[in-house]
Amino acid sequence: MIENSTPILVGGGQFTDKEETSEKLRSPMDLAAISAETAIADTGLGKSGRMLLVKAIDTIAVVRLFADSHNRPRMSNSFGRAQNPPRAIASRIGAEPANSIYGSIGGNTPQKFINEMAQRISEGDVEIVLLAGAEAIRTTKQALRKGLTLNWEENSSGSLEDRGQGEIITSAHELAHGVGIPVNTYPLFEQAIRGELGHNVKEHFAHMGAIFAPFSEVAADNPFSTFRTIRTVKQLAAVTEDNRLIGFPYPKFVNAMENVNQSASVIMTSVGKARELGIDPSKWIFLHGCAEANDKLLPLERIDYHSSPAMNETFYQAFEMAELDSGAIDYFDLYSCFPAAVQIACKSLKIDVTDRQGLTLTGGLPFFGGPGNNYSMHAIVEIIKKLRDKRQAFGMITAIGGCLTKHAAGIYSATPSRGRWGREKASSYQLGLDDMPGPEVIKTPHGESTVETYTVVHKKGEPDYGIVIAREKLSGRRFVSNIGNERGVLNAMLDQDFLGRSGFVNNVNGKNTISFT
Repeated sequence: MIENSTPILVGGGQFTDKEETSEKLRSPMDLAAISAETAIADTGLGKSGRMLLVKAIDTIAVVRLFADSHNRPRMSNSFGRAQNPPRAIASRIGAEPANSIYGSIGGNTPQKFINEMAQRISEGDVEIVLLAGAEAIRTTKQALRKGLTLNWEENSSGSLEDRGQGEIITSAHELAHGVGIPVNTYPLFEQAIRGELGHNVKEHFAHMGAIFAPFSEVAADNPFSTFRTIRTVKQLAAVTEDNRLIGFPYPKFVNAMENVNQSASVIMTSVGKARELGIDPSKWIFLHGCAEANDKLLPLERIDYHSSPAMNETFYQAFEMAELDSGAIDYFDLYSCFPAAVQIACKSLKIDVTDRQGLTLTGGLPFFGGPGNNYSMHAIVEIIKKLRDKRQAFGMITAIGGCLTKHAAGIYSATPSRGRWGREKASSYQLGLDDMPGPEVIKTPHGESTVETYTVVHKKGEPDYGIVIAREKLSGRRFVSNIGNERGVLNAMLDQDFLGRSGFVNNVNGKNTISFT
């Protein structure tokens, strides 16, 4: 007998708005309401049952919009915003939740919300939860380009627990040198991975292409994908006018594509409440294992740039709770904002990075689309569908926030979990991660130094400036530095291997620059 307090997922819905000439250009809240309605319908309840379900929703938790994420300097609220996103969605679907939560920054949020709400449901703190998220970035960009004026301002009354205030995931010093912005920072991880693998630049481009070519095939077969073109290894590896460099060594096609209009939502409740509402057990999906953890929040304080201790711990804890290992997983969706994220996850899971079994259910962020912090909600909706069809199978979702900083994982199955549901508190192992010794960081370095990792930031396909993370030779202290628009040096960094290269760093007015002989 399954305990009534056991948390379950009972509905999932997603929506991709590809209508570019619509007279009504949907806001993020409009999109979120569509996927929420779809998730409610996915419970299988009739009209009266769905109405009862909606009225009984006591908690709505919404994934933070990119426009409200302070680590996204290029995004803005040009057309106004919903001041209380959970209640804006509630008003559209007819819900009156007691709890209204707006998440913190990070793509780990959807899975972290699942973990948290499962715990709260099992403890009787909440009964029925709607998790939702959406982005209308494509509409925003098109409207700005066409000079359209949209009014997305909403002021919904009611309480709001806003978790994104005052959160720090990068420093002013790092940002001043270009670090902390994901499109600039993930290439630094990638170069470190390349060094660990012993690849030259050409070999590594082919390696990244081999990772993501199968993702594009999955996306091409997914009706919810924004970009459904199959890309070969050769196409992904070749730098062309269409596949221009963004942050070396990443050409455009291996970057998360945020120019999307997408939403996804999930309904959670307990076994007891599902029985009371009449939701058929064929709809139930169980969370067998889950965990979350953070690496050191500031990029310069990371242990290294080719691994993630917090990801390792997250996966370990999730598998321990589920009493499984990676060999038992039939379906994976690994967070795939950039190749580095997939490679570090595969290393942690001890699985082949080019496993033809598949590492994505959606097609991944470069091809399915990267709807801000909400991508993994789409993966969770996909896993619900997969596991309902293959009821003895297990699926795993991994999610990442920040610059490979925040991690969350969930292990799912239609097979019921055993005993009373409970998980290890993240605080019990987070402290050990926080206390891991890392390199000393210096803001004002000087003298002979050795390159630890680097990238060349591009603008419209042309080298713009370099970011170099290096160590002082005498002290071993780590620092970040830049190379200005010195075309000869930047071009050399694209063709030659600068990992381990000796340089000389100076600090002028708080800005570090490094030179090479």
